[in-house]
Amino acid sequence: MYGCNAYKKISVMEGFIMPSIMREEAIPKEKVILAKNYPIFVADTIGVTSPYQKLHWHNVLEINYIKSGTGYYIINGQKFEFQQGDVLLINSNDLHCAYETKDLVMTVISFDSTWFIHNLRFDPELFSPFREMGKHYMNLIPRDHPAMGKLRSLLFELQEEHVGEQRSYATVVYSLLLQFLAIVNRQCRIEGEGGSEPSISERQLEKMRQVIMVMEQNFAHPWTLEELASLVYLSPSRFSEIFKRAVGMPPLLYLIHIRLEQAVTMLEGGHMKVMDVALECGFRTLTNFNRLFKKHIGMTPKASQKQHS
Repeated sequence: MYGCNAYKKISVMEGFIMPSIMREEAIPKEKVILAKNYPIFVADTIGVTSPYQKLHWHNVLEINYIKSGTGYYIINGQKFEFQQGDVLLINSNDLHCAYETKDLVMTVISFDSTWFIHNLRFDPELFSPFREMGKHYMNLIPRDHPAMGKLRSLLFELQEEHVGEQRSYATVVYSLLLQFLAIVNRQCRIEGEGGSEPSISERQLEKMRQVIMVMEQNFAHPWTLEELASLVYLSPSRFSEIFKRAVGMPPLLYLIHIRLEQAVTMLEGGHMKVMDVALECGFRTLTNFNRLFKKHIGMTPKASQKQHS
């Protein structure tokens, strides 16, 4: 839990208290639970579910291999467009979200770095690709990188071993991931100050974290752009510009996504009327709710409710 002294209350708006000073955990770290004796998760994902279209961060390291389709990541305010054959590395403290543009299928590998703690005694640079991200390494390893053939082969074999669960598969998965990390460390390093300058500063990113937390906690409030901007003492135009760089979409569109995600959850419960769900989630009219729900979710609210009843 976060310490109470990490927050300073300065004003009250429409019945809720507005925090002005927050720690980095303004967007709570997602704690991924992995088995202690085999701390790795490997799976193919189709598209990007709504929770991962929102900014998040977690306590594990992540490797993504793009099997097909296209999309993009927003990582610490930088946009990385990807397509089939690309690999992405995501550090445990990277604030990120992902979006599909077309027919996206990717292999997601999440693992606990402490699994390799004994290897660091004789190879302390093993995790340099994550520690030195943005300086000597990039989040995106492009499909035409000279090392990609070997990296791709290791990831394919790793997934095959993980799924097959034959004798000693955990040892084989461990060794394949170790090889992958070593090759990235050796062949993907950019000498000199090769990384690009972040498009958004850490201070700006922290301000956006603060606003997002308030939006998610008070999603039904009738926010205006001016109100949101005032939370972090920015002009509406400047706030909108920074928010879009950090999140990948304008603030009020992001608010719609938050509300729709809440609406889907409420509809799944099956005991609320569609009109009541709309009002609870901050939509002023049923017509507007139906239109936005169909546009972003791909079906009507009633159809969604029936699907889960």
